[in-house]
Parts: sequence; structure tokens; C-alpha cells
Amino acid sequence: MSDDDIITAWTERLRMQAPGLSPERARLFVRDLFYAAQRELDKEQAEADFDREE
Repeated sequence: MSDDDIITAWTERLRMQAPGLSPERARLFVRDLFYAAQRELDKEQAEADFDREE
């Protein structure tokens, strides 16, 4: 599943819970949240890799 597929699926879920939210705002929110979470996971993985190498 691509990033875009994940973002689309979660945008649809968000819009079901918040029907007054515009599609554009919902997608931007989900996209920003997705990439922030991905950056955090990447950071944690890099730290774990660094700790293992020491």
C-alpha cells in the first residue's frame, strides 16, 4: 500500500467522523500527521541502530 493510499483511507475515516470538515483540510491534516509520525519512527529507528552499533 502506498503512502497516498494510506492517506486517502485515513482521510475517508476522518471525514466519516467529522463530516463538516472539508476534504482538502481533512487530507492536509492526515498527510501532515502521517509524515510527522513517519519522521518520528525514522528517528527512533536511527537511534536504535546507533545504540546497537555502539
